[in-house]
Amino acid sequence: VQLQASGGGLVQAGGSLRLSCAANITLYAVAWFRQGPGKEREFVAARRWPDRDTYYANSVKGRATISRDNAKNTVYLEMISLKPEDTAVYYCAARTRYRIIVSQVTNAGQYDHWGQGTLVTVSS
Repeated sequence: VQLQASGGGLVQAGGSLRLSCAANITLYAVAWFRQGPGKEREFVAARRWPDRDTYYANSVKGRATISRDNAKNTVYLEMISLKPEDTAVYYCAARTRYRIIVSQVTNAGQYDHWGQGTLVTVSS
């Protein structure tokens, strides 16, 4: 099982980007986490299946959208109005064995597969 994260790069503040996570596996949930310089890893967004509900960290709510293209087996994280504090390595994570309960979607330990990370740098 492999997760391939891509789409990072250098973006100006106020700009937007779309991160991709290719996952050709059965998914019960996919989440994006990030780790900024000198910071701990933090939850960004998640989507559950088959419920298709989505969850976002307060820091990105209203600026981020997590979605999936079933035909491409790819999950996306789109972010707008980027801020310098969004600078981080972004990781996609998948839950593949069984459903995840709502209270655990922000818990990194609940995901059994991780992508390699993609760096997003937001310049001011």
